[in-house]
Amino acid sequence: MEIVQGVLNGFQVALQPINLLYCFIGVFIGTLVGVLPGLGPAAAIALLLPSTFALTPVASIIMLAGIYYGAMYGGSTTSILVNIPGEAASVVTCLDGYAMARQGRAGPALGISAFGSFIAGTLSIVILTFLAPLLVKVALSFGPPEYFSLMVLGTTLVSYFTHGSMLKALMMALVGVLLGTVGADTISGRTRFTFGIQTLMDGVGLVPVIMGLFGISEVLVNLEHLARERVIFAAPAGGLLPNRDEWKRSAMPIFRGSLLGFFLGILPGAGAIIASFASYATEKRVSKQPEKFGSGAIEGVAGPEAANNAAAGGVFIPLLTLGIPSYPVMAILLGALLIHGLQPGPLLMKQAPDLFWGTITSMYIGNAMLLVLNLPLIGIWTRLLRIPYALLFPFILLFCLIGAYSVSNNVGDGIVMWVFGVLGYLLRKFDYEAAPLILAMVIGPMMEEALRQSLILSAGSFAVFVARPISAGFILAAAFLLILPLFTRRSEVVKA
Repeated sequence: MEIVQGVLNGFQVALQPINLLYCFIGVFIGTLVGVLPGLGPAAAIALLLPSTFALTPVASIIMLAGIYYGAMYGGSTTSILVNIPGEAASVVTCLDGYAMARQGRAGPALGISAFGSFIAGTLSIVILTFLAPLLVKVALSFGPPEYFSLMVLGTTLVSYFTHGSMLKALMMALVGVLLGTVGADTISGRTRFTFGIQTLMDGVGLVPVIMGLFGISEVLVNLEHLARERVIFAAPAGGLLPNRDEWKRSAMPIFRGSLLGFFLGILPGAGAIIASFASYATEKRVSKQPEKFGSGAIEGVAGPEAANNAAAGGVFIPLLTLGIPSYPVMAILLGALLIHGLQPGPLLMKQAPDLFWGTITSMYIGNAMLLVLNLPLIGIWTRLLRIPYALLFPFILLFCLIGAYSVSNNVGDGIVMWVFGVLGYLLRKFDYEAAPLILAMVIGPMMEEALRQSLILSAGSFAVFVARPISAGFILAAAFLLILPLFTRRSEVVKA
C-alpha cells in the first residue's frame, strides 16, 4: 500500500507542467546525444549540470536522468544506419543491425529497437518501483562498517567487469581514491595534497574531470579519424513495424534481455555495456540457428537493445537506495543531488519523497515520450549524422569549456578539464579505462569517512569489518573477486 501511495504521489509530481517540460527536454537531448557519435551521456550530463543549478532538485534530476536513458534509445540509430555506435552500450547492435540495413531491412531493425527499448525500459521501471523501497528497508540497518565494505565490493566489481586488464582497472580505481582525498579532510578540516593551488582547496572538481576524461578525450580520439568514410543508409520512409514473424522471434529475446539487463545494471561496474554483451551471447547460445548471428538476425538487435535500456533502470537502484553510484553517469547524478543539498541513500525516500518517487515515475512518462519521438524523427537524426565532425567538435569543446567554468566561475577548473582531457586521451591509447577512476573518485571520500567512523566505533580495531555478518560477507565477496583471476590464469597455463 505504501508503494502504491508513493507511485501516485510520484505521478502527481512528474505530471506537473514544469517537470513534464524538463522530462521532454532531457529525453530529447539524450536521444540527440545517443545519435551523435563522439559525446556520450556522461559528458553531456556533466556539460548540462551547471544549467540545472537554478532549477528545483526534482526537475534537475528528472532532466538529467532523461538524458541518460534517452541516450540508450538514440545509440541504436547510428549503430544500424552507420555502423558506428552513438553510445558505448550500442556496440553490439552494430553486428546485426547494420547487416539488416545492408539487406534493406533497416526499418524493422529500427522498429524492433524502439519497441524493444520501450518494453524493456518500462519493465525495468516496474521492477525498480517495487524493489527500491524493499532495499531501502534493508539499507537502514547498515552502519559505517557495512557501508565501507559495500564500497570496497563496489570498487572491486567495477574493476572486475572492465573489458581490459583487471590490474589496470584496479590501478585506475586507486588513482580515483587518491584524487578523492585532495582538498579538505572531512573530519579534521585540514587541506591535503593541494600544493598551495587555490583551485584544489575544495578538491578536484568532479565536473571538469568528467568533461576531460569523457568529453575532451573523445574529441581528441575522433579527430584521428576525421578522414574515415562513413556509409550512411537513408532512413526508411516506411515499414518501421516488424512483421509477425519478426515479432515472434524477438519476443523472448526482449523479455530475457529486460531481466538480464536490469539485474546486471544493479551490479556496480556492470551497467548497460556488460548487459548488452551478455544478452547477445545468451541469444546466440539459445538460438537454433546461431550461425545467422552477425549476418542480420533480428534477435541480435532485440535482445541487446532491451538489455541496455533495462540496465538504465537498474543502475538507479544503488544510487537511490544506498547512495552509491554504480556507473559513471550515476556518479554525476550523485554530484547533482549533493549540489542541491540532498544525500542519496536509505533516508532519501523519507526526506525527499517528491524527488524519489517523482524521478521513478517520470521514467514511465519519459519512455513513452521516447517511443513517440524516436520513430518519426529518424529521418532528422539521419541528416544530423551527415554533419562533418570537423564542424561539430569545436562546438563540443566550447560547451565543455563553458560548462567547466560555470560550475564555480573558476578558470582553474578549465585547466583541470584540459589536463584530464589529455590524460584521458593517453589512457585510451594505453587501454586504461576511465570509469573505475570516476567511480572511485566519487566513492573515495565516502569510503574514507566510513572507514574512519568504523575505526572510531571499534577503538581502532579492524576486526569490526569481519565481526559484523553483512560487512564480512561484502569483504569476502570482494576478496573472492580479486583472487578468482589468479586461479583462472593458472588453469589456463596448466592447460597450455
